[in-house]
Amino acid sequence: MLTRERIWTKNFVVVCMSSFFMFLTFYILATAFPLYVKDSLHGSQQQMGLSITIYVIGGVLVRPFSGQWVDRYGKKKMAIIGMVIFLLACLSYFSAKGMFLFLVIRLIHGMSYAIASTATSTIASSLVPNSRQGTGMGYFSMFMSVGMVIGPAMGLFLWRDKNIHVLLAAICVIAALSLLFTLGMRVPKTTQEVVQPVAPVKHVKQRLRWSDFIELKALPISVVGFILAFAYSSLSGFISSFTIEIHQTQVAGTFFVVFALMIVAFRPLIGKVFDTYNEHFLYYPGIVLFAVGMLLLSQANSGTMVLVAGVIMGLGYGALLPCFQALAMKLAPEHRRGSATGTFFLLFDLGYGIGSYVMGFIASVADYRMMYVVAGLVPLLSAALYYVLHHRPRAKLAVPKQNAKLV
Repeated sequence: MLTRERIWTKNFVVVCMSSFFMFLTFYILATAFPLYVKDSLHGSQQQMGLSITIYVIGGVLVRPFSGQWVDRYGKKKMAIIGMVIFLLACLSYFSAKGMFLFLVIRLIHGMSYAIASTATSTIASSLVPNSRQGTGMGYFSMFMSVGMVIGPAMGLFLWRDKNIHVLLAAICVIAALSLLFTLGMRVPKTTQEVVQPVAPVKHVKQRLRWSDFIELKALPISVVGFILAFAYSSLSGFISSFTIEIHQTQVAGTFFVVFALMIVAFRPLIGKVFDTYNEHFLYYPGIVLFAVGMLLLSQANSGTMVLVAGVIMGLGYGALLPCFQALAMKLAPEHRRGSATGTFFLLFDLGYGIGSYVMGFIASVADYRMMYVVAGLVPLLSAALYYVLHHRPRAKLAVPKQNAKLV
């Protein structure tokens, strides 16, 4: 009787925890820092948005290089470097008394996040058996997703007394935990890292190409991920303001908890579907659920409707993110998985940053209900993009049935 290869090894748990604490820090600050800019630094609405956008810009600037660095210098080494800078940036906020210095630190913080998240995702993929990439990366992204949805609720909680020292102390502790787990990782070397050249190789300078930084095989699904992040930005950035507008402020934090519970509860099933069938069985139902939940949220006039929308969106989002992430690495050669991860997160971060700005603009010229209508329609439009960029090209390859679960 054949036994399935293990996913839940000690090293896999360690890298999952490292990623969780890093994403938790990111999304705590993504919610609390705009309020800090407004209440303590007396910034404008544009500067509130800039506190998020400048972080994303830092990540976008480094993403094209982070994957190449991971492939060239090693996964664990780059993870440690990224996490150390990440923690130092958190500590530096204590000395950021003015807007300019605050934004400079945010930019550096975003750069470190790009390096660390690319490295940890690549490590996780290397620890998961090839035959169970969908299930394994589904579990890994579950930790990431939980950080993404619990973070905003914690950010609101930590800022309730408007005490920046409490907020910063908390994120420094969380970032330190992320670094400790990173230091405890034991990462297997790839075949390319193990095999040493017989004689020294003379390196010839070559012109840099886009393919050196962007993994082209991961690009189509990463573009679809851009659309998902674009729509998701309307939740983490504006759900608190929306619940104030409809006089349901008590459910803002609960919304993210419900969202997270749906992701955790159904993640094992989602991973099995990916490995047993293919990504289409997850993408199409997932994108419909996410869009329907967003449209329901746009019409919400009670706390119950807001939470029901959170349940539906949590199911959809929980199916989509691990599907995209696993595909980005699955479609790339093993020695290019770092670049594939960097490509995916480059587009995802870019979607989040641009989406935050565009959704805020829509809310300012119309209202939050119209903003969520747009956020609900955008994912539906992405279905056509998914079909053209990924579904149809993959179907033309006529993958044998016995290999379909690896697609």
